[in-house]
Amino acid sequence: MSVRRARRLYSGRARKGLRTTALAVAAMAALTASQAPGLTRDAEDSHAGPAADDLGLPTADGPFAALAPPGDGSYHTELPPLRTRKGGGPVPPALGPEIRAQSGIPATLLRAYRAAETAVGRTDPGCRLPWELLAAIGKVESGQARGGAVDRNGTTLGRITGPPLDGRGFALIRDTDGGAHDGDTVYDRAVGPMQFLPSTWARWGADGNGDGRADPNNVFDAALAAGHYLCVGDRDLGRAADLDRAVLSYNNSRTYLRLVRYWLEFYSR
Repeated sequence: MSVRRARRLYSGRARKGLRTTALAVAAMAALTASQAPGLTRDAEDSHAGPAADDLGLPTADGPFAALAPPGDGSYHTELPPLRTRKGGGPVPPALGPEIRAQSGIPATLLRAYRAAETAVGRTDPGCRLPWELLAAIGKVESGQARGGAVDRNGTTLGRITGPPLDGRGFALIRDTDGGAHDGDTVYDRAVGPMQFLPSTWARWGADGNGDGRADPNNVFDAALAAGHYLCVGDRDLGRAADLDRAVLSYNNSRTYLRLVRYWLEFYSR
């Protein structure tokens, strides 16, 4: 096969793949913004999705438009970057030497995910929690805390909350925390970079940065809590079936599972 033909074939496949990905991501935006909280059977342990523009999903400027610059200076993209060779022709992402730098994970969040992997690995080594799974969930739930908008301690610069769970298109969950975490004293809202419901946080909240408090708005705390949540019971996330069950326990949606798996594969490369 000639180089020119190979490039044409790859280019066509790449465009098709990106179109498919964009459609899947757009579908996830609609799903999360309209139905996700009601999809889990146990509302107490469900994760309400944030508004679509908090997800790192396509914006009005198109599926490849970047978010605002992350707070810690890390490069951020909406979708995995498609690099091009000099003179034309795309380079498969796996061949790009800068793929790690372009993964879109702000430095502070990356430290939080890795710290959670280490901590859970000490207490529950059989779970085999990969930090890339936490990163994938963080990407889908909050666009990596809105592109890394956190302070030095890992606390978000502003609240990241989902819609009120008022029963209109969502589950009905009345306020359980007096608005302490989500700022809503009438209904609960999912809160923080990993989008915990206040009632779920009351059970799973963790202190991941050693400051003596569990704060769902802190990426170190939220990542550690998410790690424990995913590893509940005797799950072994090194097994595909257990990993799927863990992700579906976070949000009982096959579309959500596919999107998380997409980012997990990307970050794992």
